[in-house]
Amino acid sequence: MESPNRTSAQEFIFSAFPHSWGDSVLCFVPLLFIYAFIVVGNLVIITVVQLNAHLNTPMYFFISALSFLEIWYTTATIPKMLSSLLSERRSISLNGCLLQMYFFHSTGISEVCLLTAMAFDRYLAICSPLHYPTIMTPKLCAQLTLGCCVCGFLTPLPEIAWISTLPFCGSNHLEHIFCDFLPVLRLACTNTRAIIMIQVVDVVHAVEIITAVTLIVLSYVGIVAVILRIRSAEGRRKAFSTCVSHLTVFLLFFGSVALMYLRFSATYSLFWDTAIALSFAVLSPFFNPIIYSLRNKEIKEAIRKHMGQAKNFFHKTRDLQ
Repeated sequence: MESPNRTSAQEFIFSAFPHSWGDSVLCFVPLLFIYAFIVVGNLVIITVVQLNAHLNTPMYFFISALSFLEIWYTTATIPKMLSSLLSERRSISLNGCLLQMYFFHSTGISEVCLLTAMAFDRYLAICSPLHYPTIMTPKLCAQLTLGCCVCGFLTPLPEIAWISTLPFCGSNHLEHIFCDFLPVLRLACTNTRAIIMIQVVDVVHAVEIITAVTLIVLSYVGIVAVILRIRSAEGRRKAFSTCVSHLTVFLLFFGSVALMYLRFSATYSLFWDTAIALSFAVLSPFFNPIIYSLRNKEIKEAIRKHMGQAKNFFHKTRDLQ
């Protein structure tokens, strides 16, 4: 039971942002550009996949689903970061903080599950090409994607519900750029419960990440084993090229996520905490549209075709005027 003179904090103040106005604007401009690029880039990928019949395959279905999740994953944190950079009082309500944590982690876990499903898709396509069309049907693709989202949106609920019962008193300065489990738990009044909760959160994240990484690595072990048995160098190159984009996104995303959530008792300075958080919350989503468009010949050609059509349409419209 809380003592009468102890009041629970109803808002948190982000203390990891630059203090000077000039530095804040210097951070605001590139962050705004990155967020706009993420949203527009992923919308372009979704639109191109939907408009081109030859891209209606399981691989591109999963890519467009990942692009959709990326938009919401970044929207959970970046708009609040942008407003905080231009605000004198960089605060967020307790309920707003809980909601931000929930949507950030639910979309993030959905992405982890989806990347695992994409590895399974590549494994079937390369290791069982004859059975692939009959196994990876549009219905199964939709079921896998729905299952990833259900898993993603259910998994963080117990953690969020538990954190919502904790009293927060004393300092309400959150040493981070957005609400996340460990920085918020450090502000809880009840040390014993908070320590237990931190350990539980560490274990849950470790299980999620290690399970996904294990399944993806096993898929690629099978893929590499099959590719090495292909006799022609051109055949090996073609088979592996279908996996390069997914493998790059996997390494980029999981590398930074592992640094943040598989550290257990290890602690980083505020600078490195912020840098690692930016790498998986901002930079990884920023590179994904580039990886899936610039490294993918079919998407590049489809984008080029639609840009040409748009250019011709505007030229005809101008001529008619």
